[in-house]
Amino acid sequence: MPNPFRVLALSLASLAASLVAAMADPPEPPAPMPAKPKQIVLISFDSAREISQWERSRALAKRTGAHFTYFLSCVFLLSPDTRTEYTPPGKGAGKSNIGFAASKQEVADRLEQIRLAAAEGHDIGSHACGHFDGKDWSKADWLAEFASFRHIFQNAYAINGISPEPADWREFARHAVTGFRAPYLSTDKALYEALPEAGFQYDASGVSNGPALPPTKNGTTRFALPLIPEGPNSKPVVAMDYNLYVRHSGGFEMPSMAGVFADRAYGAFRAAFEAQYSGGRLPLELGFHFTQMNNGVYWDALERFAGEVCVKADVECISFRDYVARHRADQAQATVGG
Repeated sequence: MPNPFRVLALSLASLAASLVAAMADPPEPPAPMPAKPKQIVLISFDSAREISQWERSRALAKRTGAHFTYFLSCVFLLSPDTRTEYTPPGKGAGKSNIGFAASKQEVADRLEQIRLAAAEGHDIGSHACGHFDGKDWSKADWLAEFASFRHIFQNAYAINGISPEPADWREFARHAVTGFRAPYLSTDKALYEALPEAGFQYDASGVSNGPALPPTKNGTTRFALPLIPEGPNSKPVVAMDYNLYVRHSGGFEMPSMAGVFADRAYGAFRAAFEAQYSGGRLPLELGFHFTQMNNGVYWDALERFAGEVCVKADVECISFRDYVARHRADQAQATVGG
């Protein structure tokens, strides 16, 4: 027969152990997973000529909350009567690979679009002036081209005899342009020597194997259009409409294939986005022109893409300027805090 005193002692010991366990600190919950950063999408337009495309892109931005970068070619702020205001490096006055504005009125309309876009939070960048290939230019050549751009941009109203000039135009024009993209994405060592001297904060002339964080070198943040998989064989292509145009139809119009090309372009944009959105969330860059290629299918694909992704709560479609400003502010804060 069990000893009643021993049973009682064991019961009391068990109760004491239970009380101690109950009074101990509960196990700590697992540390929460760090929140993913927002997915950044950087959408830009080169040359920025057609007024209708200014209006169309601004309307897209309003629908989606996006902010774009417009890389302006300054020859589109000169009419046939004022074209000699521009002299490209190594060439005579009034030369351009992409022509000039059709008229004084067109210049006035474009200036109005620039002002409206800037007021809506968009970024105005430089695409140089006459769209010449500067791969063999010297530093002095690049500085001369940059000086031409700034002179024409700041004095566009006066040069073309357009009045009244907005009271704040010149002050705006002196500070608005902080970024550059080289025509043909063609660069040389001299360009990167000239950029900081000319006051540019960023350059968007690079090409990378895929989305990447832009490094800052010699004071200039360097962005690169990524290669993205495209088409039935997922062959890499530069994420820009012109490169898709050449891939799809050899750089010639093929309207009978417009639907196929639109789906392929959209599919490439969306797949590149999803790879980052579901992965490391590196910024994704996509480049476009105002020119309508293959019946405008690349703009159709852009509108479909932006309408789906730029509206997401954890996605930001922002300009290069705003990306640079944000990251420089973060770096400055980290330096102060450290």
